[in-house]
Amino acid sequence: MSTSGRGLHGHVLERLGPSITAGEYPPGSVLRTDELAQRFEVSRSVMREAVRVLESMHLVESRRRVGVTVRPTNEWNVYDPQVIRWRLAGADRPRQLRSLTVLRCAVEPVAAGLAAKHATAEQCAELTECALGMVAHSRGHKLEGYLVHDIAFHRIVLNASGNEMFARLGDVVAEVLAGRTHHQVMFEDPDPAAVTLHVQVAEAVRAGDAGLAESLTREVVLGALQELDILSPEG
Repeated sequence: MSTSGRGLHGHVLERLGPSITAGEYPPGSVLRTDELAQRFEVSRSVMREAVRVLESMHLVESRRRVGVTVRPTNEWNVYDPQVIRWRLAGADRPRQLRSLTVLRCAVEPVAAGLAAKHATAEQCAELTECALGMVAHSRGHKLEGYLVHDIAFHRIVLNASGNEMFARLGDVVAEVLAGRTHHQVMFEDPDPAAVTLHVQVAEAVRAGDAGLAESLTREVVLGALQELDILSPEG
């Protein structure tokens, strides 16, 4: 079966990216594109395309007469959804999940309060629909179905805040929620109290109660942080 150039460089990225973020190639390591092309059995042009994507994530930089060098971790674009996905797949998952969830604690309650002030009727309806979808998938080990509605719920809150900076964090939150589910950092069924809180957040937003929407959302994200202490404690 033939594979497109995009598919080939994507295949390389899905193998090389996690190797870099997991520390297999520590910061300062020099990667030779010709050697990598041979290792991954792709052309040099495909390898160069993969390197360009990694450069856009600030994971590596190309230097003439030196090669491709892995950048220090503090220079990585840690908000890039693919970088988040790769880091959550590695051994540093507990720390990453905690770091990202602390970010959620700082942002999402404020976003919910703003959403109560700015959400449109359509957004309120969509938020309620997502909350009810979460309820419908909260029993019987239906975590994948629950995840779809959970991601959509939090995207709507961020978008409805009316703050474009918050809205851009939708992909970040989506990767956190997906990572928790796919790496089994969730109970077999979601916490019933957390499910109820989502319904209450939707109602507070619809009612225009900013203070209540903010405090309820803070309970949601702090509850997620407490779950990490149980299911993915830091070493």
